Order: sequence, then C-alpha cells, then structure tokens
Amino acid sequence: MPKRTLQGVVVSDKQAKTIVVRVDRRFTHPIYKKTIRRSKNYHAHDETNEFKPGDVVWIEESKPISKLKRWVVIRGEHKKTA
Repeated sequence: MPKRTLQGVVVSDKQAKTIVVRVDRRFTHPIYKKTIRRSKNYHAHDETNEFKPGDVVWIEESKPISKLKRWVVIRGEHKKTA
C-alpha cells in the first residue's frame, strides 16, 4: 500500500528538526451541500531545519519518529520574499 502524501503550509519551526504543517482540506457538507474548509496540524521531521513558516511543503507518512512525529518532509518550496 502506498504511503500517503499531503501538501501543507509550515506554521511553526521552533523545535529542533521538527516543523508543524497545517494541511487544509475542502469537502461538501452531506446535508447542506455547502463547501466547508477544515484544517489539521501535523508534526513533520525536517532533518536540516530548512523550512520556515509560510513555506509550502509535501509530507509523507512514516514509522513513528517520536511521540507526535509520524510524517517526514519530502520536498518543499520556499516562500518568495519581496
């Protein structure tokens, strides 16, 4: 079975080798048929401390790394600074 990959935005990089990624999802409400947005935070392993808040990253599930980390960053795009 393939590993799940999710795309999200980094919201925190205060921990060593760990980033917190917010993943947004959109779905239609089953009764009201209105589009709803929900978000969830995931702790992901960032070995090189490369990503900063605002960066877009792709994370992949992995075996447990720590109490909260079950995801690893596979690639990302740094936000553009003007």
